[in-house]
Amino acid sequence: MAIQGALPVEFGTVFPHGAFALGVEAITDFETKRPQLDRESGLPLWAVDVIDADPEARGKAKSVKVKIAAEVCPTLPDEAAGLPFRPVEFDGMAVMPYVDDSGRRPRVAYSLRARGVKAPGATGRRAASAKDTA
Repeated sequence: MAIQGALPVEFGTVFPHGAFALGVEAITDFETKRPQLDRESGLPLWAVDVIDADPEARGKAKSVKVKIAAEVCPTLPDEAAGLPFRPVEFDGMAVMPYVDDSGRRPRVAYSLRARGVKAPGATGRRAASAKDTA
């Protein structure tokens, strides 16, 4: 049996030191200028800009995007006191490996997906998770 598609993964495996969200925006299809849709659910895709709280993370690994398929824009938790970003956890995370051939040499890269976003330690999902809006 070959593994196909995204690989399920726990939030703590991807972000063992936690994560902070800077914002969320719709993902737009480059050619059509319309919202990009998730292939499986048909729902619009949203990108949450995330900073990895790992003090050892550097460069491109420090800032990533996590995609969420949802009918409406995911709602982020409140900002941390006096900080311009919000501590978050993602529900239903998955990693999708792919070959990035945009540089001089092809390399294996990955895309992060989630079903929803919430405040750390919160029970239940935020209102804008894909399951809640479907």
